[in-house]
Amino acid sequence: MTPIVELQGATKEFRGNPAFADVDFQLQAGEIHALLGENGAGKSTLTKIIAGVYPLSRGKMFINGQEEKLATPAEGLAKGIAMVYQENSLVPSMSVAQNIYLGKEKPLNRLRGIYISAQQFLQSLNFHVDPSAIVGSLGAAQKQMVEIARAVHHKAKVIIFDEPTATLTPEEKSYFFKLIKKLKDEGVSIIFISHALEEALMVADRITILRDGRLVASDKATAFDRQKIIQAMVGRTLTDEIYSGGSRMRAPRKRGAKVLSVENLSMGNMVRNTSFSLYAGQVTGIFGLVGSGRTETLKVVCGVLKRDFFHGGEVKIDGKPKRYLVPAPAVRDGVVYVTEERKAEGFFETMSIAENIYMGQLGGQSFGGFNIVSMKQARFVAEEWRKRLNVRAIDPEAKVIELSGGNQQKVVIAKALVQKPKIVIFDEPTRGVDVGAIAEIHDFINQLADQNIAVAVISSYLPEILSLSDRILIARQGKIVEEMDRRIATEETIMYAAVH
Repeated sequence: MTPIVELQGATKEFRGNPAFADVDFQLQAGEIHALLGENGAGKSTLTKIIAGVYPLSRGKMFINGQEEKLATPAEGLAKGIAMVYQENSLVPSMSVAQNIYLGKEKPLNRLRGIYISAQQFLQSLNFHVDPSAIVGSLGAAQKQMVEIARAVHHKAKVIIFDEPTATLTPEEKSYFFKLIKKLKDEGVSIIFISHALEEALMVADRITILRDGRLVASDKATAFDRQKIIQAMVGRTLTDEIYSGGSRMRAPRKRGAKVLSVENLSMGNMVRNTSFSLYAGQVTGIFGLVGSGRTETLKVVCGVLKRDFFHGGEVKIDGKPKRYLVPAPAVRDGVVYVTEERKAEGFFETMSIAENIYMGQLGGQSFGGFNIVSMKQARFVAEEWRKRLNVRAIDPEAKVIELSGGNQQKVVIAKALVQKPKIVIFDEPTRGVDVGAIAEIHDFINQLADQNIAVAVISSYLPEILSLSDRILIARQGKIVEEMDRRIATEETIMYAAVH
């Protein structure tokens, strides 16, 4: 059969540095093709070539046997190729329905008719999103649903999904996998980028693996298992279960001093009269389902969100009451929050790695309201943190937006930790991160606790909670409802507490 999409000797360079080189890739009609590799391996760049975001530096691309040179995503869409990006590409000021129909509008539109049509379409996909809601007000998971719905609505013959399940709940993932199998049955071809290797093994017909910009393996999914994929991705063996190695066997760290005390904290309907504490030298895992208020609770602590003015509760840092209206004073008091929304909240897109990390340092300093800027110091500090976190870039002066998702995440972490905090809150620290980088980030989080820093990790992935935590807090309906000993906690007991 003629492949619906084919790359021959494909190479893409940025400022003379290759993101990937000499890659041959084929996508057959009605095939689910998983594209795997570490962060920075070239997966997203390769799929953006196919979607028309970037032109090839060298090599050829064929669509249905015809050589094509796509210049824009619109040209790709005209050829039947749609892409659901890892970082959403929606228009935040428009409604859900308007985003879904964007580019496919009729000459005359009635807004009410669009909402009704979008509601029916979203229900057919089992996506529970209000079509009249403004996209900017949605959470990450709901934005991802809108992205997927828009791609499906355009009736593309090739749909590229870049980390589509990273923000979805288990139930939403189940709906998504049923959806792509339905699309396959209808003759749609799927390219599926994921760091969840089990998902790739479960749904893919074929798997292609990139390492350092080179194709190292491509075969039917049945020819792979988890260990073979990891070996091909990283060029070395890792423990078969990253989340259940030595960290699960060690005894939990002993509590140090109580550095954070939260009592009866309230914020509207999201945080309801909740209380908990964080201790120096421990990793506290915080688990909860979407809507449990876990992220909002910690954002109130950091000053990202404001608690209720009356009866809002109390936050104490080292025993002293604090009410942060903005994050800056919290940072100066040694409290930092590493956001789950790295693109929207975590870094400055058009600045370099060095400039971003240095901005973090400046944020924790103030000399009478003024900061002293030194680009020499910025480069020195950035190089130190780049080495500590193994941030990889094809160009040392690359803008952060040009990095892979995992390397962007490392920059966000470095930007926070350069402030030398005593309390660090990680919100989904390994979302969209490959297996090798997960191990590096977990090791770094453990190092922070060993340095007597109080660490909180918010995660929706139970193996991560069980692997990292010295103690586990469970959030439900805006409140911390239970604390569990890591040594006796299981996925079943934690989930039961989160649901009931």
